Amino acid sequence: MTLAHDVAGSGPTVLLLHSTACDRRMWDPQVPALVDAGCRVVRSDMRGYGDSPVPDGPYNNAEDVIELLDLLGAEEFALVGSSGGGRVALEIAARWPRRVTSLVLLCTALAGHEPSAELQAFGEREDALLEAGDVTGATDLNVDTLVGPHADQAAREQVREMQRHAFEVQLAAVEEFPQLRPEFDLADITAPTLVISGDHDLPDFRQIAVRLSKELADARHLQLDWAGHLPSLERPEVVNPLLLDFLRETHAGGGRGRQG
Repeated sequence: MTLAHDVAGSGPTVLLLHSTACDRRMWDPQVPALVDAGCRVVRSDMRGYGDSPVPDGPYNNAEDVIELLDLLGAEEFALVGSSGGGRVALEIAARWPRRVTSLVLLCTALAGHEPSAELQAFGEREDALLEAGDVTGATDLNVDTLVGPHADQAAREQVREMQRHAFEVQLAAVEEFPQLRPEFDLADITAPTLVISGDHDLPDFRQIAVRLSKELADARHLQLDWAGHLPSLERPEVVNPLLLDFLRETHAGGGRGRQG
């Protein structure tokens, strides 16, 4: 299947991968800024989120995204991933390194990360609420835990709407299919990388950011003292310039790809 997606603008391709608390609508504040900067912006919904249906068999998110980019004729692209979308972005950058010109990771998850007691308790509480049929409670838990203190009410309500929709779509599925998780090596990532974390986020995501800044060949870590888990929604007026500056610096928005 082809993932639900939007394309806007023209120029070098920038792909936006959403958090698993959201869907592609989370990037509403970023799309106009990227288009104005001369980028072709692609944003897609992973399976079971937004307008993409739940899986109908075993699947792999990274391969779904590559299939979409092939369909759109994007041989090279910059990747911007938030949380679970960052985990997918890391897999893509490791498995198809020659295609990724630059990589931005916002409070990213990481395959194989051992969850802290705090993150584990959050997941157990979410599971318990969903098993009890309390979708509203599970949605509120995610909003209260993930959205930072500087987000306005409109951003909080947007996250609430996206998260509740994802829960409803996934809970309605007749059958659950596994995601295929092929092995990959972070050492294969060659793209210059900006890793962003927030002081008000769960500690795991700051730990992951520090680890990636040390393990990736060309990475820097920026910690935002005001941010929760979704800084691009919480303060887009701060995040957008950071994003644009990095993309210009790494030539993802300047029409010049890496050689070799």
